[in-house]
Amino acid sequence: MNREYYSSTIQNFITSNPDNILAEIVRNNEFPLEPSQKDAWIEEIQILKKSLVSQVGKIYFEYSIPRMGKRIDVLLLIRSIIYILEFKIGEKNFPQHAIDQVWDYALDLKNFHEQSHHAVVAPILISSNAKNILTEISLTRSHDDVFNPIKCNPIQLTDVINSVALFSDNISIDYGKWEESRYHPTPTIIEAAMALYNGHDVKEISRSDANAKNLSDTANAISKLIIHSKSRTR
Repeated sequence: MNREYYSSTIQNFITSNPDNILAEIVRNNEFPLEPSQKDAWIEEIQILKKSLVSQVGKIYFEYSIPRMGKRIDVLLLIRSIIYILEFKIGEKNFPQHAIDQVWDYALDLKNFHEQSHHAVVAPILISSNAKNILTEISLTRSHDDVFNPIKCNPIQLTDVINSVALFSDNISIDYGKWEESRYHPTPTIIEAAMALYNGHDVKEISRSDANAKNLSDTANAISKLIIHSKSRTR
């Protein structure tokens, strides 16, 4: 089962009929289709057809982030860079919650998707009705190849993509390997504790590889504390 509602090479996306692209997205959508969502997809397609004319790579609409139970609006693979695009159609500003949202997507993909570990990740928030703003393009202080969230409007998107591309090396992402890559999120200690309290087994919430040993040991300790606490409240 595909993680996205639609995927294609950028070249094919540019030349494809917008109605056919929309039809595939709608067909793979598992939720009741709201008119506002359909209109948003139509506008996103229009914006990207203009913004990606000179680009070579792959495009994915509604890419799933399993741990968060959400989907990235649009994800681009161009050279060695992963672009995460979050659209706010009709929005004039750049709400903090939207900035946090695209930032969370970038960190989640970088840390939990194996073929994204060594890629440059650029989270971009596009507000469709915003005025031109001075866009700041910079990597995080931790130097983990993740950009700080970039804000722009549709007119600026092409320039933003090209500016980020300057940070790319000459090695392009292998699309096939990236698409088939394991997505193994390790829950935080808080998430693990909540899962344990709700009756899940440690094996169900932790990875089975050697890197998960610390989490399993901690989860076992938390489980004992939960059992002890429950016994004292009866």
